[in-house]
Amino acid sequence: MTTLLIRIAGPLQSWGDSSRFTVRGTRREPTKSGIVGLLAAALGRPRDASVDDLACLKMAVRTDQPGTLLEDFQTAENDSGTKMPLTRRLYLADAAFTVALEGDREFLETIKDALNAPVFPLYLGRRSCPPTTPLVIGMSDLGVKEALEPPNLPWQASDWFKKRQLRVGYRADLVFDADAENDADPAYIVETVRDVPVSFDRTYRKYAWRRVARTSVVMLEATKPVHDPISALEG
Repeated sequence: MTTLLIRIAGPLQSWGDSSRFTVRGTRREPTKSGIVGLLAAALGRPRDASVDDLACLKMAVRTDQPGTLLEDFQTAENDSGTKMPLTRRLYLADAAFTVALEGDREFLETIKDALNAPVFPLYLGRRSCPPTTPLVIGMSDLGVKEALEPPNLPWQASDWFKKRQLRVGYRADLVFDADAENDADPAYIVETVRDVPVSFDRTYRKYAWRRVARTSVVMLEATKPVHDPISALEG
């Protein structure tokens, strides 16, 4: 097995999987459709091209820096000049994630080269959200979940965020493609999400379901005790 590790970070990100009408939401971590779209853009694939080979890659996401939710209101006009309804769009500000993709080594090497020299501009969910670079961290011989567990991969958060967490420590959310073994393990929360792209064609966008397991890993132990006056009174 071979796993490609990518750092996903930028001033703004938005990973919608259930946006409807005037509300465009975001998940708290990158969706598979968003990552597949980013890879397809790097490889130079048009919207009507097949993405089956990209969608088949196993994926895991670690939240190194959760960011904060930012809400934006937008208006627009169509070609006739008619004003469109006011829309609410949600973004993640100052977030950072590590994405692990598992598949054939030769194919992953091709993706890695494309991310370093993309054909089309890359964005994090929406065109207004360019990524910081470089994206590629490297390759690993571990599976997607194991590759993201410490100490296999260092914490990818910004320095200012690491300093802010020194007192309380930090546990990173870890989401990965689930299998039957995860259902019986109480350490995981298993859910179903609809974010597997079948087609990005503007006239026939379609997404399939997948099961994901959610857990957390300790990236930083607390170095200072949390203020607890009650325990001091108890002696």
